[in-house]
Amino acid sequence: MGLLELDPLTESVRAARAFTRAQLADSSCDVETAVLLVSEVVTNAVLHARTKVTVTVLDLGAFARVEVTDGSPTLPSVHSFPVDSATGRGLRMLDRLSERWGVDPAKSGPGKVVWFEVGQPAEDAWESFAASLSLEGL
Repeated sequence: MGLLELDPLTESVRAARAFTRAQLADSSCDVETAVLLVSEVVTNAVLHARTKVTVTVLDLGAFARVEVTDGSPTLPSVHSFPVDSATGRGLRMLDRLSERWGVDPAKSGPGKVVWFEVGQPAEDAWESFAASLSLEGL
C-alpha cells in the first residue's frame, strides 16, 4: 500500500499519476487505466474540493484499488455539458473504465473518499467507452 498527500494544486495531478504508476509498476492490473482515472479524480478534488488530497494505492494482485480522499463533503455528480466542452467526462470515464467505484465518507474528519478498482487490461472497456461517447455525440 502506498499513500501520497498532496496540496490542492494543478501540479498535484501529475504527482498523483506518477505515484500511481510507480505503486503499480509490478502489478498485473490495468496500470494505464488506473493512471488515467486517478488523474480524473484528483483533478476533480483539486478543482472542486480545494483541500488537501490523499491518494492511496493498493495492489491486490488481480486488481488494484485507488482511493482519493479530500476534505469536502460535496459528492461528485455527473453533469451534462455541451459537446465542445473541455470538462465533464471524468465520472463517465470512471463509470465505464473501472471495475467498480464509489464514494464513502472520509475515515476521519470531514470529507469523502472517491475510490475505484481496476482489473486486468481489457480493450473492450475502452471500446465501450468510446462507443458511449459516440452515442452522446462527443
